[in-house]
Amino acid sequence: MSERMIAVVTGGSAGIGADICKRMLEDGYDVVSMARRAPDWSHPRLTTVQVDLLDAVATEQAALEIARDFPVTHFVHNAGVIWPKLLGEVKLDELQGLTQIHLGAAISLMQAVLPGMEARGFGRVVLMSSRGALGLPTRTAYSATKAGMIGMARTWALELAPKGITVNVVAPGPIQTDMYYAVIEAGSERDKALAASIPVRRVGRADDVTRAVMFFADPQNSFVTGQTLYVCGGASVGSITI
Repeated sequence: MSERMIAVVTGGSAGIGADICKRMLEDGYDVVSMARRAPDWSHPRLTTVQVDLLDAVATEQAALEIARDFPVTHFVHNAGVIWPKLLGEVKLDELQGLTQIHLGAAISLMQAVLPGMEARGFGRVVLMSSRGALGLPTRTAYSATKAGMIGMARTWALELAPKGITVNVVAPGPIQTDMYYAVIEAGSERDKALAASIPVRRVGRADDVTRAVMFFADPQNSFVTGQTLYVCGGASVGSITI
């Protein structure tokens, strides 16, 4: 592979995505952030592409342009939305929207950068699923599409392993981001109760997730593929008290 590492990170303007971008830049990567809005920070090796990943046509066009302009070595699909609804309130267009941003956008990006990765015999792909993929009230569309990312990654891992490309999944639990606080009010009783219910007794931070992403992104990590790492403080282990 080329010594130059170029990572595409979706949802890189804020929250976990911004933390991933900053860590990759610190580690010497060139980073292309794809998000609806530009970040409120800059770096000489950061390129910002503003695109709404809910728009399939715009996403595909942006993906092709990025693949044309950059020899991409890493792809981190971090962008996502929740849209929580109880089953009786779920709209099929919401399911279609989450399918596009969680699955469709990932496919478009990978189809664009895959020829280059194959030609170089190297690639690192990390998809951001969720603890919610295991089931969570009000998450019909979200959990379905986040679970779909895990199955998709395992399929890609099998197809791409002989070509030097690994594909893995990071599945965060509750993380202190704007998305989290859009659902749960900061400092509320619900916020405190949720933290108390997690085995490690706290809500996660963006850097907890970034460390997992960087593990999978490491060029030397060529023997780990098709795996899902839950970064959830033990919340995925499911337990009852009798």
